[in-house]
Amino acid sequence: MIRAARALPLLLVLPALLTACGTEKARSGPEPAASGSGRAAAGSSREPASAAPGQAEMDERLRALGIAPELVYVTEVPGFTLAQQSIGVNGDDGFSVAYWAKNGSVLHLYAERGSAADCPQDHVCRAPAKGQVVRLYGEKVAPDVLRRAADALHRPTPGELVPLLPSPRTATAPVQRGDLPPNGDGAPDNSVPGSG
Repeated sequence: MIRAARALPLLLVLPALLTACGTEKARSGPEPAASGSGRAAAGSSREPASAAPGQAEMDERLRALGIAPELVYVTEVPGFTLAQQSIGVNGDDGFSVAYWAKNGSVLHLYAERGSAADCPQDHVCRAPAKGQVVRLYGEKVAPDVLRRAADALHRPTPGELVPLLPSPRTATAPVQRGDLPPNGDGAPDNSVPGSG
């Protein structure tokens, strides 16, 4: 019940965030390379596709976001598109994502540790593995659409995750700041040249 209470403020703000953030669609992944060569498919002006990351790399990227890889589930529902900006953590280390339709309907998917026995009345819940529960809830979504979404739940492949997750951060050199004194506590020098 505590997790549901923590999620309530997010549920109230999510429609506004989805509206404010736009409705860009998730990319469908990198273009496949022509078989037997490292070049892009004939007629494509894109650069050659790099090898898709493996499961270990994708799991590492999920953990960096605070999401337990085993709690990541996605679904497919005709007419609904995954809202990439909605991907995030649910509860302690669960996963949440929203799907939108052009008619304004929003389908929410929450995966976390727990049991389907505690399923709220207006949700459709599935227990895909012991100790895991996936809850689906809709705004202006018919009950049969929720059930179809629940029936289509699956663990994403690394290839499905690539377009959903932010790019991995690469190590860079520290930014050199010109306003830090060479000695002392390192407080910035905010003096304006020519004043005083």
